[in-house]
Amino acid sequence: MSAPLVLALDAMGGDFAPKMVVKSIKIARKRYPNVHYLLFGDEAKIRPLLKKKLRPYCTIRHTPDAVTNDDKPSQAVRQGRNSSMWLAIKAVKDGEAAGIVSAGNTGALMAMAKLILRTLPGVNRPAIATLLPTIRGESVMLDLGANAECDANNLVEFAIMGEVFARSLLGLDRPTVGLLNIGSEDLKGTDTLRLASQMLRDNAPESMEFKGFVEGNDIGAGAVDVVVTDGFTGNVALKTAEGTAKLYSTFLKSAFEASFLAKIGYLLAKGAMDRVKKRTDPRRYNGAMFIGLNGICVKSHGGTDHVGFANAIGVAVDLVSNELNEKIKEECRHLGERVQQRAAAPAEAGQPVDAVVLPGSPTGPAASDGAAQAL
Repeated sequence: MSAPLVLALDAMGGDFAPKMVVKSIKIARKRYPNVHYLLFGDEAKIRPLLKKKLRPYCTIRHTPDAVTNDDKPSQAVRQGRNSSMWLAIKAVKDGEAAGIVSAGNTGALMAMAKLILRTLPGVNRPAIATLLPTIRGESVMLDLGANAECDANNLVEFAIMGEVFARSLLGLDRPTVGLLNIGSEDLKGTDTLRLASQMLRDNAPESMEFKGFVEGNDIGAGAVDVVVTDGFTGNVALKTAEGTAKLYSTFLKSAFEASFLAKIGYLLAKGAMDRVKKRTDPRRYNGAMFIGLNGICVKSHGGTDHVGFANAIGVAVDLVSNELNEKIKEECRHLGERVQQRAAAPAEAGQPVDAVVLPGSPTGPAASDGAAQAL
């Protein structure tokens, strides 16, 4: 039997921790029998919750400290170095665990993960990526809030990482990728978006089918497998979709409770309604990836239950098993080679060469630089 895959769990992160985290292991254990869990948190609170049958598959790493939802990222980094979140991330850095899952403070998790794990070679900025339900099935969307402002190089990096993410989680051979814009025409949008589009048309890998620009209504339609945008726009789009779903849910509930006949109609439609509810259940899509870091880091929704957290564990298992980060590093390396080849061609012909800035290069845009660089 192969050695178990080890995951680090921030047992104190989330609105219902540690009970929710411990309870999720029972579900995850049935799905992924070859996984061992390192539980970071208060042992006095965790051990009584851990059933006897699960104890052989879990190791508790005691720490009394935890990051709260009220902690600012800078405060968490300075004062939380003995917290369950910090120690769980460090277990990945030290090679004790293959990935970390946390339902804790998002800003603190990103700040700590960036500081401890650093970014992959060829990646300037990590992004938040997740799966979303669509008419055609599922799609990947990134960035969902890690980077409020992005330049063209950042968007190209996100496209590369999103394409690999889609291949790993959705099993697609050649995912379609689109940049979120206010129109699908080539002339629409900002200079940054148009430059990113040109860069992807010129340098997209064979494993990616770049479709150009997509609009907001294309997200739910599943027009592309991967939707790429900056963190500000992505977060607004995600929260708008969540709010719209709640709105329609409220409308339907009110309509079915309006009269006796409406209640009978609900009973007749209950089977179909349950299928829709299951397909759009946010717990099913729980588990966003901090993609681009030198280690697998999955963020669960803070308000989820044990079912949702078990799905986040599943995302981490799939990403580790499919060697996501190795594939991202390979694609970034190939991108650099393609850019160099394109730059060398006009030089050999005696033509002027445009400035070339490779994603992740020391001379490329820094994390705080918002100016797009021309390829």
